[in-house]
Formats: sequence, C-alpha cells, structure tokens
Amino acid sequence: MQEYDIIIVGAGAAGVFASYELTKIENKARILMLEKGAPLEQRVCPMKSRQTGRCLGCPTCHIMNGYGGAGTLSDGKYNITNDFGGDLYAYVGDDKAMELMEYVDEVLCGFGGSEAKLYSTEDQALKTLALQNDLHLLDAKVRHLGTDRNVRILGDIYEFISGKIETLFRTDVESVERTEGGFKLRTSRGDEFSCRQLVLATGRSGSKWISKTCGELGIATLSNRVDIGLRVELPAAVFKHITDAVYESKLVYRAKKYGDKVRTFCMNPYGEVVTENTNGIVTVNGHSYADPALYTENTNFALLVSNRFTEPFKDSNEYGESIARLSNMLGGGVLVQRFGDLIKGRRSNEHRMEGCFTRPTLKATPGDLALVMPKRQLDDIIEMVYALDKIAPGTANDDTLLYGVEVKFYNSTVEVNGDLETKVPGLYVLGDGSGVTHSLSQASASGVHVARILDAKYRSL
Repeated sequence: MQEYDIIIVGAGAAGVFASYELTKIENKARILMLEKGAPLEQRVCPMKSRQTGRCLGCPTCHIMNGYGGAGTLSDGKYNITNDFGGDLYAYVGDDKAMELMEYVDEVLCGFGGSEAKLYSTEDQALKTLALQNDLHLLDAKVRHLGTDRNVRILGDIYEFISGKIETLFRTDVESVERTEGGFKLRTSRGDEFSCRQLVLATGRSGSKWISKTCGELGIATLSNRVDIGLRVELPAAVFKHITDAVYESKLVYRAKKYGDKVRTFCMNPYGEVVTENTNGIVTVNGHSYADPALYTENTNFALLVSNRFTEPFKDSNEYGESIARLSNMLGGGVLVQRFGDLIKGRRSNEHRMEGCFTRPTLKATPGDLALVMPKRQLDDIIEMVYALDKIAPGTANDDTLLYGVEVKFYNSTVEVNGDLETKVPGLYVLGDGSGVTHSLSQASASGVHVARILDAKYRSL
C-alpha cells in the first residue's frame, strides 16, 4: 500500500486549485491526486474527429472527465458572484467567498487569463430594459477565457504543480475506508493508497459515487434540485447588443401560467452547441472560443427550470435522467426542433431543417420536443422565449433552434462545516461534488479554501 499525507480525488476545478494552492504555498506534505479521466492533452471527444452527431458512449467521457474537469472544454467562463453558481458564501461568509473568487481570477490572469476581458452585468440600461419587460438581470463580474485559452491555462497550471503533486490518471476510486490513521482507498485496478487527510472533489459526474461513499461513512446528504430545460441557438446578431455589453446575461423570468422561475444559463456568443455524457445519459451543452477565427455565426444559451421535490420522492437526479433518456430513446441522443414547428405542434424533420435559416452547429436528430419535455417545463420555456423576444427581437423567430434536453444534475448537498470538512475528521468534500458549489469560480474557490486549511493543519502537526 502506498502512503500519502493528502489524497485529492478528482482533478476538476476544485481539485486543480487545491493542488495549485498547496504547491504555491510550498506545503511539504506528500500529496497524490487521482483522476478517473485522461490527461489534458488526451481529452479529445471522438465525435469531433469522426464528425458524427451521435455520442459513442465512451466508458469515460472526455468532455466530462479528465484534468480540469467538466469545465475544461465548456467555455471557460468564471462568474465572480454570490448571487448564483452555488452557496459557498453560506459556509465561509459573503466577503470570504468573494475574496476567494477574486483570488482565483488573479491566478488565472497570472497564467494568461488577463488577455480575456472582464465583463460586468452592472449595466443599468440593460437592467432597466429587462425590468420593463418583467425580466431580472442578476449581478456578476464575468471572465470569459474561452475553451481554447482555458485549456492552455490549465496546461500551464499542471506544469506548475507536476513537480510537487503526483497525479494518476485513468484511476477510478472504488471505495474509501476509515482507518486508525486516516483513510484507505481502493481503485478499480486493485491498487490501494492510504492518507491522513482526504479531499473528495469528484464534480458533477461523481454525484452517485459521492452519495454512495457518504452513505457508507454515515455522512448525511440532502437531496438537491435538478434543472431541466432546452438549449436555444439563434443568429448571434439577435443577442449582440446584450452579449457585447455583459457577455453572460443571467436573466430570470417568473412564468405567468405556473409561477415557476425560468432562467438563462451558460450563454455562448459566437459559440457552438455540444453534447456531454453524464453516467451514460447524453445531454446538450454549449461553449465558445476566445480566438475569433473559431467563431460561429450563432449564439446559444440554455433556458432552465428548477425542480425541487418533497416527500415521498427524493431522487431529483433520477427525474432528470428519465427525461433525458426519452430524448436519447427517440433521437439516439440529442433532439433539435425549430421554435416555429414546436409552436405549430409539429415535429421538425430533415426537409424543414434544410430550409431553416439558422444553421445548426450540432448535428442532432430533428424531432418533437413536446414528446420529451414535461408540459409544465415546456410551457415555462415557451413563455420565456416570448419574454426574451421583447428585449432581443428575433428570439421567437420560427427558425430559432431548440435542442433537448439540457439537464443540470446537482449533487446532493453533503453535510460539511465552514472548513468544508465532514463529521469524519480529515475528510473534506468540496466543489460541485459537494452540492455546495455549481460553478467554475466557486468550485475553484472551494479548492483554495480547503488547501489553506490543510496547509495550516499539516504545519501544526
């Protein structure tokens, strides 16, 4: 059995920044980071190379797993705010959470992120326009690195830590056991590792594993929400006056019919629509690049409706997965439909798509999203499209494309204290895998926070 002082499970945003901070402050502990995915340079989705619109069902999805985590190949957008993206502030305090996110931004800028513009949603004209049309613009500062620049920065961070932090890729941790001196980990290959301090930062793709592990260790978890929606793609000119000013506009609308809140999410000017595989379920996402040579003619964003459940149903993620499975069953993956066809109650087919003025950036199966999405959520989204059309005329055009489904699986919130430590001494759960954070900025900040705590603890031994 190989022995370490600290083991980090997961090399996503939280794991990367925890390892970076421990390296920067020259902690002398022996540290191991385990990642089930591939090294950064090997994270290539075969859909790209084979130019197919269907997910090939790789055992480990390169989009979701690997060095840098799910955020690596998904736009590199860092929102510096407590208003959305997680609840880190509830554990460390408002000021501390903002301070940690600002520090993450400084680190990224030090590795080349300063080339990327820092946007702000504090645009009073846009706020006024939104309010006049019953939409609410949330405040945030946004650093958009772009997928290409984000990959370069993460590569440089890996080079920075590689001399200090040992990292094993394609290593899937099967079990965690408590020992007298700390913890013992067993991998799917039968390897065993021990450590005194254990950091679990497995991200969204590790949701089921985290729940299972916490259950085995007697750590309480609270069922969280699931967000279900569609991804919208339209000509970039429709939203140009908004994206030029704030880039990422978080707009919230309360639907009249049901009173549900609908929000925009992950806006990608001049970007492309992509797929991702979470636990074998193929859903849709989007990203954009920093290099203008890689721009498309379209902008895409998600429209999401949050779903929370009360007794007796507890598994919100299973609800989201069941809807995604319908899309996978009907379309072999992601479905696409023209907004005009949806409103007219007819499916989009190859003929109608050929005449569509909006050229899709993802090869998806034309179909009828009304056969997949629950009526309530679909009605909410249609209302939101018409609301957005008032501040961005053209949003409700017949040729606006809707891709489905987009599901944001939120891990069950793990019971942790202000140090993000569980009731099991020495066991920390952080990042999106903890249910505490839901964004790159907050996940990265949680990694820095725990690294500083571990450093102080190690130095005091």
